[in-house]
Amino acid sequence: MDFTLTEAQQDLARLTAEVTGKLVTADRLRELDKNTDASGNTTLRFDESLWSSLAETGVLAAALPETADGSGFGVLEQTSILRELGKSVAPVPYLWSIVLGAGALAQFGTEAQRALAAQAGTADLILTAALTEERNWEPAKPVTTASDNGGWQLTGLKTTVPFARQAARILVSASVDGSPAVFLVDPAHASVRIADQIVTDRTPEAEIEFAGTPAELVGTLEQGAEILNWLLERAWLGLAALQLGTLEKGLELVADYAREREQFSKKIGSFQAVAQRLADAYIDVQGVRLAVQQAAWLLSEGLPATAEVHTAKFWAADAGHRVAHTVVHVHGGVGIDRDHIVNQYFTAAKHNEFALGGAHDHLRALGGLLAAN
Repeated sequence: MDFTLTEAQQDLARLTAEVTGKLVTADRLRELDKNTDASGNTTLRFDESLWSSLAETGVLAAALPETADGSGFGVLEQTSILRELGKSVAPVPYLWSIVLGAGALAQFGTEAQRALAAQAGTADLILTAALTEERNWEPAKPVTTASDNGGWQLTGLKTTVPFARQAARILVSASVDGSPAVFLVDPAHASVRIADQIVTDRTPEAEIEFAGTPAELVGTLEQGAEILNWLLERAWLGLAALQLGTLEKGLELVADYAREREQFSKKIGSFQAVAQRLADAYIDVQGVRLAVQQAAWLLSEGLPATAEVHTAKFWAADAGHRVAHTVVHVHGGVGIDRDHIVNQYFTAAKHNEFALGGAHDHLRALGGLLAAN
């Protein structure tokens, strides 16, 4: 594979970094964390001004296909954008609204659905995806069901749906006579129940219950497994790319701290135990970077990438745990202060780790792939 970044990747990463560098400050993140409504309830952690700026600068539409009024770039460019968003722990739904929502509708949707994808690229609306269910360890076998009674209807429960309350439409995986399919749902319908869930880094996620909810089929029933696999692979890769950026910045913060903080009249970075932990963290971050780049390149070339996506998924979760704890431990007490910027990176890395899953599931999936080959 070719590890060289394309010119578009570098330009979009630079542009994203410029926008987030101006708007995503430690003070802004603290402000979002402490926002409350008139009743005193914490509001959703979503930076609307940042989202609008990413749309105005063309970042949102850049990696969408031309059929959705995008610039025609793809997975590699999206990965670069996600990496930069991870570096700033930006509270925006780029992965869910653009990569998954708009990307899937542009790839498999009808003309009307592609129009929704184009609107997502200009931030006129937000899309998201509901792919997770309780007690469902086989993503290709969803338990939310769909029936065609003169029009498709969904029944079932989805959990940890990102930015559900902001979304104008939600992509939902469901089972039709035991086979997977993907549908488009309007969450404003009276049959939809949305309940906020509390997650590690305060990212807005929700449990959604469908009770005979009207839905539009995305693609065809025959394409159901293909579309679901397309969504899952890009969701896992996208989370791994976000995690990569978060870990890179976290490592940078802790390295700077180790060079400045003194104990016993010495910089703590000169202590062997601290230096070894930072060296291990550096190796872990490079492992995540290489795994993410390999998976992204294969997908961009239209080559089989399932094993590589699972490898990136495993590295991001497993190494993410070690690096996140190193960042906090070396910082000491300030690392667990919720007002300190380091805590933002710790909780973001833990959220990504939990979303990507534990080592057992990754190794089981990889074992199955190796056995099949």
